[in-house]
Amino acid sequence: MLRTREQYMADLAKKNPNLYFNGKKIDRLDPMQLPAINVMGLTFDAAHDPKLKDLCTATSHLTGETINRFNHIHQSAEDLHKKQDMTRALCNEVGQCIQRCMGIDAANALHAVSYEAGKSPDRKTDYHANWLKWLEYFQKNDLVASCAQTDQKGERLKRPGEQTDPDMYVRVVEERADGIVVRGCKVHISEASISDEILVVPNRALMPDEKEYAVAFAIPSDHPEVKQVVSFHNNNKREIYQKGYEVGYTDSYIIFDDTFVPWDRVFLCGETQHGGVCALLFALFHRHSYSGCKPACLDYVIGLAANAAEINGIEKSPHVREMLSQLIMTGELGYAAGYTASDLGKPEMYMPGKGFVPYGPGSYIPNSIYANVGRCLTGEAVFHEQEILCNIAGGLPATFPTERDFANPEIKDLLEKYLNRNPKIPIDDQVKFWFQFIDFTTSHSGGSMNYGNYHGGGSPIMEQIAITSQYDIKKRKEQVKKIAGMSL
Repeated sequence: MLRTREQYMADLAKKNPNLYFNGKKIDRLDPMQLPAINVMGLTFDAAHDPKLKDLCTATSHLTGETINRFNHIHQSAEDLHKKQDMTRALCNEVGQCIQRCMGIDAANALHAVSYEAGKSPDRKTDYHANWLKWLEYFQKNDLVASCAQTDQKGERLKRPGEQTDPDMYVRVVEERADGIVVRGCKVHISEASISDEILVVPNRALMPDEKEYAVAFAIPSDHPEVKQVVSFHNNNKREIYQKGYEVGYTDSYIIFDDTFVPWDRVFLCGETQHGGVCALLFALFHRHSYSGCKPACLDYVIGLAANAAEINGIEKSPHVREMLSQLIMTGELGYAAGYTASDLGKPEMYMPGKGFVPYGPGSYIPNSIYANVGRCLTGEAVFHEQEILCNIAGGLPATFPTERDFANPEIKDLLEKYLNRNPKIPIDDQVKFWFQFIDFTTSHSGGSMNYGNYHGGGSPIMEQIAITSQYDIKKRKEQVKKIAGMSL
């Protein structure tokens, strides 16, 4: 079925309150949760919107039924294109992340990994059969999944098996006849507090003696043996100057404190070679999602910059045009790299020393180099974008009066007089704009968003490693030697 926003919220209301914030337990519909829920709700609205449903729905390869594209396994290059375009279209509706890409990216990674790991005669359970059973449940009920990949990591220069405290990476501490018991903490897990399910995948490549860390599974987000410590990135509340759309985001520290997972929800358990591939593959799919998300975020940044320039009366200045062109080029190059990654997508994955090899049951994987190029280009630009906004806006956003100052009859008219920078634009619109600008740049949510945009999906250094390790540099050296007449 395709759920509605209302059905999604009703289901959240029924969940076990295992969320912790500011020293107390909260439930799923706590007021702090509502801005993020409002954004996630758009992914349900869009599936019923005649203008968006072609992008936002797909046909399940399992059942033949119409499902939300956020629950779909890519069957073609066209599916990859549509996922990218859907992400950009929906991000443009809210001006920031649309939140639901973690589930689709983890699902596509696990679809392939469980298939390959399931070939092993020594497998602990039938991983791919388990996966297909869970996937059908996920699709039929139009569920939201978050992906828990990033471990706490402890002593950062030590591998999982070298840690003083072995729980610094999520691991299996016991195998039972009916399932496994896991312990550890996944951190910075976006939208876990408003999801139905959590897909847990390994964080990194693993050595043969680190089998307990090669684990992947699905667990309900409100599992009684899971604790979520939540942080919120909500914009400033408005009392007078109402917004066009309320947005917010959440992140969770997900604590598995000897948590039981039944075998039929386990998709990997001990296969270290597949654990490393799973970590890489989720990151690849997620970086591909950024090629829709980040260009849309840049569309929003361009809108902020252009409006700030107009209000300040400098929109025709050459340096402003130059800065706008930088923003446009970054966004569109990121999109183009993602589009190429889609177009070159195949049921293949890059393996060190082997090149691209068939991987998975035939579902499509975006081209790794182009997906990483797109993510790296846009990720590295995050703080430069903020510099451009600061340059165009000037110091006003850092010292802007509060909403209630504009409601004070003693100073309201004076504030409007001295904050009016463009007589052609109504002062109320100027005030609304600067509040919106402040949300994105100088607020708590703006600051945390910059860190998320920079590190999410892997920091630029990780994309650089992927790009240089996969690009055939040796071939290019030989090309130059041949043209120069050197010995090869």
